[in-house]
Amino acid sequence: MLILTTVLTSGALTLTACGSRDDDSGSEKDGSGGGKKTTVTIGLDAPLSGDLSALGLGIRNSADLATKIANKKNLVEGVEFKIEPLDDQAQPSIGQQNATKFIGDKTVLGVVGPLNSNVSQSMQKPFNDAGLTQVSPANTGTELTQGDGWKKGDKKRPFKTFFRTATTDQVQGSFAAKYLYTTSKVKSVYLIDDQKTYGAGLAASFKDTYTKLGGKIVGSDHINPDDRDFNAVVAKVKKTGAKALYYGGEYPAAGPLSQQLKDSGVQIPVMGGDGLYSADYIKLNKKANGDLATSVGAPVEKLSSAKQFIADYKNAGYKDAYEAYGGGTYDATWSIIEAVKKAVQDNDGKLPSDARAKVLTSMSQVKFTGVTGDISFDEFGDTTNTMMTAYEVEKDKWTPKHSEVYKP
Repeated sequence: MLILTTVLTSGALTLTACGSRDDDSGSEKDGSGGGKKTTVTIGLDAPLSGDLSALGLGIRNSADLATKIANKKNLVEGVEFKIEPLDDQAQPSIGQQNATKFIGDKTVLGVVGPLNSNVSQSMQKPFNDAGLTQVSPANTGTELTQGDGWKKGDKKRPFKTFFRTATTDQVQGSFAAKYLYTTSKVKSVYLIDDQKTYGAGLAASFKDTYTKLGGKIVGSDHINPDDRDFNAVVAKVKKTGAKALYYGGEYPAAGPLSQQLKDSGVQIPVMGGDGLYSADYIKLNKKANGDLATSVGAPVEKLSSAKQFIADYKNAGYKDAYEAYGGGTYDATWSIIEAVKKAVQDNDGKLPSDARAKVLTSMSQVKFTGVTGDISFDEFGDTTNTMMTAYEVEKDKWTPKHSEVYKP
């Protein structure tokens, strides 16, 4: 999950939400030329407080930046974009409440987020029932787009309104297993997950590929992600002689788990998915060097397509880093903007009265070169970009080691 490891220090922009609750698809305001502009709101759901707020704030800022750039370019004639950020605190129940708020605001034509797959599970059906487009830059749970039968080859899209610019746990977990076994030459692993949708799915995908390659799972366990004392499970790992620990979960628990493992004398790498790929993982773990993580896409700083985003983000003065999902969030937000643009163009230059339905229809046709590369969606709403990168902590910084377009 993280790309920028140095926090930008200039002041944050103030975020404003559109407050219109009328019966039209958007509210109107005076444009700079004296004409009326229709305000289109893009909802933003992420953990803006709590343990995962570093990621959530990067998501919020990147979505905000996309709307500001679209407005500056006057990308959609007669339309002014704004975001409405709501804090889900990484809690499914709060995410569901936020979904209800977005649905009730007729100016909201799309929603970006959330961060957590289990939060998304609480939001998908309400959005689907309301015909409101949702695009997540971070949800990787495979079942979110391909249904619960995907493991048996029975792929069915459960919700037509859900899209994502992040690839799936099936891809990410498998990529991690291949990298650890083939490149790092680690042949035995202890497997732990946090029992949440994201962590459990990632661990399952890792295990499937790792064992097929010939790797051995020498032990497995589950932990409560709210715990911070992992000495009991560390003792179990120590007895197995595992050469690495793979953790399906996120950095607030992974950081302390890794340090306690090393403190016990077990000098093996901890590896995880994009839930570990954060600067905060290193802040929480004084012995993070050598640990590994995978993240979706190529490193933003190495992409020519991301240069303008990086410059614009810095110039905007956000005090929080864009983190792992900044580029994907910008692209997720831009995909909704592009869908609005098409809906307006197809309606003689005006926002249609059934704008949500038209935006949803347009999403399947969205295609553009974004921050993270070429953006489009397949028949399940999944991104067509399956680029993955493996990172290692070196000298207290995440360093990209290998990138490839990966398909299990």
